[in-house]
Amino acid sequence: MLATYVTVVAGVRVGLFYAGIVVAVICAFDWAVRTRRINPFNRVARFFRGSVDPLMLPVERVILRAGGAPASAPWWALVAFAVFGIALISLLEFLGGVFYQLAVVSGQPSQAPMLLLSWAFAFLKLALMVRVLSSWFPVSPYSKWVRWSYVLTDWLIKPLRRVIPLLGMIDITPIVAWFLIGLIQKFFGIP
Repeated sequence: MLATYVTVVAGVRVGLFYAGIVVAVICAFDWAVRTRRINPFNRVARFFRGSVDPLMLPVERVILRAGGAPASAPWWALVAFAVFGIALISLLEFLGGVFYQLAVVSGQPSQAPMLLLSWAFAFLKLALMVRVLSSWFPVSPYSKWVRWSYVLTDWLIKPLRRVIPLLGMIDITPIVAWFLIGLIQKFFGIP
């Protein structure tokens, strides 16, 4: 069953790659039409204005609200497709890893506590990463989207901040916390 899943994920990866090529070509032509590098009255330009531009309207609205130029909508659509593809493949590979771990544990039930500890450490590292990334943006630590990461990591970050000084304006305590979590995992033999 896992071999079938791996084959499906590989097929999705190849499909996304070819779809990305098609999207890139469409976006390049749409950009050329929007910036008048292609005659706006020929058949290709009329086709893109009638068929592709309505699909770009949601992206164009977001760009206009952010103060950007509508001519850049095709490139932002391509970036959005790439991010979607990377996120989808990452999610599928993550689920494949979970399925594999569950298959191993179903064959060896004594490994279940180690699997749960491994998942707990992975979730703690994820919370630490969300905390760091959210600090780069104007997001409140009390926001419902990132508060959970602060709650899960405060017990580790706050004591480290009392011991480790700032390097200029850079707080390296999350990096130290990341390495401490890794050391604890290695010490107890948790994968």
